[in-house]
Amino acid sequence: MLRSRRRLSIQLLVECLSVNRHVVGTVRPLILRIMIVAGVGVAMGADRTATAVAAEVDATDTESVTFEMDIQPLLTRFGCNAGACHGKSRGQNGFALSLLGFDSDYDYEQLVHAGRGRRVFPAAAASSLLLRKATGQVPHGGGVRIPRDSTSYELLRRWIQNGTPRDPADAPRLVRVVVEPDSHSLKTEEQFQLSVWAEYSDGHRRDVTAATAFQTNDKTIAAVSPDGLVKAGPIPGESAIMVRYMNNIAVCAVTIPLAGEVPAESYTQLPRYNPIDEHVWNKLKLLGMLPSAPAEDSKFLRRAYLRVIGRLPTPDEVRSFLADTSSDKRVRLIDGLLERPEYADFWANKWADLLRPNPFRVGVKSVYMIDSWLRDAFRKNMPYDQFARELITAEGGTFTNGATVIFRDRPVVVEIGSSVSQIFLGVRLECAKCHHHPFEVWSQDDFYGFASFFSRVGHVGYLSPPISGDEEIIYTTTSGELRHGRTNVPVLPRPLNGDEMTFGPEENPRDALADWMTDDANPYFAKVMANRVWADIMGQGLVDPVDDIRATNPASNEALLQFLADDFRQHDYNIKHLNRTIMTSYVFGLSTVPEERNVTDLKNFSRYYRQRMRAEVLLDAVNDVLEVEQEFAAMPPGSRATQLWTYRSSSLFLDTFGRPDANQDPPCERTSDSTTPQVLHLMNSPELNKKLMQDDSQPAKLAASEMSNEEIVDEIYLRIYSRLPMEDEKQKLVAILPAPEERRRVVEDIFWALMNTPEFSYID
Repeated sequence: MLRSRRRLSIQLLVECLSVNRHVVGTVRPLILRIMIVAGVGVAMGADRTATAVAAEVDATDTESVTFEMDIQPLLTRFGCNAGACHGKSRGQNGFALSLLGFDSDYDYEQLVHAGRGRRVFPAAAASSLLLRKATGQVPHGGGVRIPRDSTSYELLRRWIQNGTPRDPADAPRLVRVVVEPDSHSLKTEEQFQLSVWAEYSDGHRRDVTAATAFQTNDKTIAAVSPDGLVKAGPIPGESAIMVRYMNNIAVCAVTIPLAGEVPAESYTQLPRYNPIDEHVWNKLKLLGMLPSAPAEDSKFLRRAYLRVIGRLPTPDEVRSFLADTSSDKRVRLIDGLLERPEYADFWANKWADLLRPNPFRVGVKSVYMIDSWLRDAFRKNMPYDQFARELITAEGGTFTNGATVIFRDRPVVVEIGSSVSQIFLGVRLECAKCHHHPFEVWSQDDFYGFASFFSRVGHVGYLSPPISGDEEIIYTTTSGELRHGRTNVPVLPRPLNGDEMTFGPEENPRDALADWMTDDANPYFAKVMANRVWADIMGQGLVDPVDDIRATNPASNEALLQFLADDFRQHDYNIKHLNRTIMTSYVFGLSTVPEERNVTDLKNFSRYYRQRMRAEVLLDAVNDVLEVEQEFAAMPPGSRATQLWTYRSSSLFLDTFGRPDANQDPPCERTSDSTTPQVLHLMNSPELNKKLMQDDSQPAKLAASEMSNEEIVDEIYLRIYSRLPMEDEKQKLVAILPAPEERRRVVEDIFWALMNTPEFSYID
C-alpha cells in the first residue's frame, strides 16, 4: 500500500513535470532522482521533457569528458558560437555564447546555469534542451546540427550525464594543433582526408578531427567538407585549408598542378636576372605553369613610368628609349626614374591613403603638416625603420611635427593601437578587441596588451570638429593605463607573442614598441612593407589584402616574400632599393598576355597583371596628354593631382575614380575596380570635353601645325599609348583626317576615342 502510494505521488510529480515546462533548475533533476530511487521508469511524449530511466544515471564512463577539452570545440565545429548564430553580440533567442568560444567561463555559465539551468539536465541527459534542440527534436532556428547517432552527440550526452564537469586546474594545457598532411598535391577532382591532432603540455596528443572546424580560402580550387574531406575542383591552382580547434589554427596547403608534363629544361632555360626570378620559376614549376613572353619595350617603358613616378613618358622620352639599342637600357631607365622628383610625390600620395586624417576632424593645418612630413620623408628616402619609429614615437606640436598628427586623428588608445598593428605589422587586431580573432591566434589579451603601449600618450589641446583649428601638443605622460575591455583589469604593455613590460615614469613605452617592431627578429615588420611595395609595383600582393598577413591567408609565394623581406632588412630598409630589386627582375618585364599554360593564373606572376591607374595618376595623364593645366583648391598654378595634400580639394573626376572619402566612418578604402560611372565619365564629362576643345590644348596645336596627317597620328599614339601605331591603325586614322584647315574636330575626336580605351587607363 505504501509503495503504491509512493509510486502514485511520484507519477503525479512526473505528470506535473511533463505539462509544466517552467519546472526547471534544481527542481526537475530532483524529481527525476526521486523517480529513480523509487524505481519508477517514466516515458514522456516527444513534445515533452524527455525519457528518464534509472539505467542512464547509473551508467558510468571510463573516459572523462570535460567542458573545455571536449564540449567547447564541438560548439565551434557545428557553428553554434558562430557570428550568424549564438556567437553574435546579443546571441540568438536569448541564448548567447562567446564568438568561437574565446571565453570559457562565460560559455559554461550560459550553458549550465543561465536560463535557470534549463539547457542541461544531468538526471536525464538525453532530455536536455541542448541536445533536443541540436538534434531537431524540438523546433530550432539553426535546424539539425548534430545527428543523434553521431559520436558528437554521445560526447555531449555523457558530459551532461556526468554532471557537466570542467577541466581540472592541473589539466594538461593545449599547446598547439597539427593538421596532417600540412601540404598536399593532387589532380583535379581528386580528394583526400585531413586528420587533426591536439598536442598537450604533458606530451600526449589526441585525434580531434571530429571536433575541428574546417574552412577553405578558395573553394573553386579545393573545397573541404565539415568532416575534413578535401576535394580538388576543376581549376588548377592553390588553396589553403584552415583547421580550427579551441582557437588554435593550423593550415594545409593544397596544390592542384596544371595537367600535362613540362620538360625540366623549360624552367632551367628561363632567364634569372635576380633571386626573384628563381623563386617565381620554382613556384611555376610546382604548378606546371610557364611564363608569358617578355613585354615589348614600349609597354615596359610606360609600365615603369607609371609604377615609379606615376606619370606617362613624353613622346620624346618614348622615342629616345625605343631608339636605344644598349642591353642595359631597362636597368638605367629604372635607376633614373627612382631619382626623379616626381617619385616622392607619387609615393607620399600612396601613404597618404594610410595616414592622412580627415580635415574636418583634425583641422586643415594639421593635414597639411602630416602631408608635408610624408613628402619630405620620401624625398630624403628615409629608411623605413626610421620612418615607422618617427611616427610611432612622435612628440611635439601638430603645427611643427607632422608625425604627431596620427595621434590627433586617433586620440583613443584602442584606435591608434589597431591602426599601427595593421599598417606596420600587417596584423588586423581590430577583430580581437571584442573577441578572439576568427582566423588567427590573436585574443583580447593580445589586443589590449599591444594597445597599452599607447596608454601614456598625452594631449594638450582639444578637437572641436569640424573646425579643429587649434594646435595640439603630443607628449608622454608619467603614468597611465589601459583597462581590459572584458575584465576591466589594467593591462600591461605586451608585444605580440611577447612578454609583459613595465616602464618607469621617465620612460616612453612607445620607444620600446618601436625597438621591438624594427628589430631584425620581428617576423612582420619587413615582410608587410615588402608585400606592400610588391603590390604597388606588380599590381597584386603576394599576400592579398596587403595588410592581412596571417597563417590562414598565406602568401602565394612564401619563399619569395621572405627573400624580399630579408633583402629589404639587409639593405637598411631602403625603399628605393626594394623598388629597384623588384623592377630589375625578369618577372617585372613579362607581358600581360596569357598563354596556354598560364591562362588560369591570377596570383603566381607567370605574367604581369593589368591594373587601372590610380585616380590622381589618371587625371594627371589626361592633363599631360592634352597639355592643359588644371586648377586645384589650395594649390599653386601648375600643380599635379598627385601633389594634392587634402581631400577637401574637390574633384568629381578623382571621386569617380576611387579617391577615398575621408568623411565616411570608417573612411572608405581606395579600390582599383572599374565601374560604369567611370566609363560614362570619360565618355560624357563636360570638363573633359572642355579640355579637348581648348584653343591651347594639344589637339588644337596639332591640327594647326605643319605636321602631316601621318605625323599627327604618330604623335597622338606616342602621347596616349606611349607607342607608335600599328600600320593598320595608322592607315584607318589617316584616311579619316581631312585637309589641315579642317582637321581640328577630327583630331579632337581621335584623342577622345583613344582616351576612352582600356589601353589608356590601364597599366599594361
